[in-house]
Amino acid sequence: MSLAVVYSRAKVGIHAPLVHVEAHLSAGLPSFSIVGLPETAVKESKDRVRSAILTAGFEFPASRITVNLAPADLPKEGGRFDLPIALGILAASGQLPDQTLSQYECLGELALTGSLRSVDGVISAAMACARAERTLILPKLNEAEVSLCRDSASLCAQHLLEVCRHLHGHEALALTQPSPAPTYQYDGPDLAQVKGQAHAKRALEIAAAGSHNLLMSGPPGTGKSLLAHCLPGILPPLSEQEALQVAALYSVSRQPQRHQFYARPFRQPHHTASGVALVGGGTHPKPGEISLAHHGVLFLDEIPEFSRTVLDVMREPLETGHISISRAAQQVDYPARFQLVAAMNPCPCGYLKQANKRCADCSESKALKYQSSVSGPLLDRIDLQIEVPALPKGMLSTDDPNTESSEQVRARVEQARTTQLLRQGCANAHLTQKQVPEVCNIDRALSTLLEDALEKLGLSARAYHRILKVARTLADLSNSQHIDQSHILEALSYRQLERRIGLGV
Repeated sequence: MSLAVVYSRAKVGIHAPLVHVEAHLSAGLPSFSIVGLPETAVKESKDRVRSAILTAGFEFPASRITVNLAPADLPKEGGRFDLPIALGILAASGQLPDQTLSQYECLGELALTGSLRSVDGVISAAMACARAERTLILPKLNEAEVSLCRDSASLCAQHLLEVCRHLHGHEALALTQPSPAPTYQYDGPDLAQVKGQAHAKRALEIAAAGSHNLLMSGPPGTGKSLLAHCLPGILPPLSEQEALQVAALYSVSRQPQRHQFYARPFRQPHHTASGVALVGGGTHPKPGEISLAHHGVLFLDEIPEFSRTVLDVMREPLETGHISISRAAQQVDYPARFQLVAAMNPCPCGYLKQANKRCADCSESKALKYQSSVSGPLLDRIDLQIEVPALPKGMLSTDDPNTESSEQVRARVEQARTTQLLRQGCANAHLTQKQVPEVCNIDRALSTLLEDALEKLGLSARAYHRILKVARTLADLSNSQHIDQSHILEALSYRQLERRIGLGV
């Protein structure tokens, strides 16, 4: 009898738990079985492993082979365990030295020729492997991804033979070199391209400074979509840790890595997207759009066209910053700390009460019904709600010398964000209920003013705290240590749309 153990990593959400691949050879009729809660693709690895071992010129043991993937209660999926299974069998049969296997972790799908194919989720596995102080062996096709993890030690190979030669000490694999730190360079639309709309630009700056959610309402062609696409250009770049979290999510979901490593993600799903596409899910849960927008922007254009049921699934992640997907076999958590930006028309045709525009049978009641597709509880979670009106005559052909570029606005936004991080360690929009009274402290007179305004506008207790957070952002933008009356009044002015649509409809 002979036994060999190879370390590998499973994929559970964005996490990569350790898996012990135990290969055992014993006397008896030749057989090959894999145990430890493998799904179909893992069970099929028996044929891939056998063909790869024989094609590579090794002897496949004529023994009773049992491969155990421990822990047994952890679901295993995909072809990521092909390489560790093959190495375990070769080590157990004495064709590979097993003394050094404890220093490595392995991932990789095997072709019948013995070549290695790419797997997903390698960034999470590389970070977990680095914490365990082991070296990761993985396919060459994953080299670009794993090079983003600067603190991990990884070896990339194209064929099973290359891995075996390395373990024998005949021809060492070269350590993957970390990719050079890319410089952040924004290449999207600039705020200077937006004509007029000073009020909307101000709201966009506030949203960027405090990571607040934003809803823009107005007729077609007033610049709502352009403003939303300008938002990433005034947001501060991702930190190294945030960028790795985003890269890990894209790796898990088999999305191509973004060419701008430090740029904040910008996702714009179509209004026909399902709830699973938006928040994630499936038989084997994968991240949805809200997780792919982690630390970035989720833009929902024409938000009333989305299914109300689909929109309401975002309520919990908007509050908590993560989404839990429960299935019979497992529960998966994905981070979803995104900034929601939405745009809508005032009515189905878009030209309600617009001069010289024919509105196609859009009455006031029909317009309110259209707007109420966005439920009150969801609207209550949107901090800034503004109107983007049609431009007056002559504005499109006039250049405003006072128009600021995205770079100028981003400088103020970064200064405000730095203030927030030094003070409470997060953006103002992410303050907890415990932090709000301390960070957003106001005197008795301002508190009474705000409570009276909430009563007149019919706003909720949640809106009270969100208005305080916006006021704190306004104070940060003006370099003020304290919230004053002007900040409270301006923050209140961004909740007028909520009152008109009707909270709780």
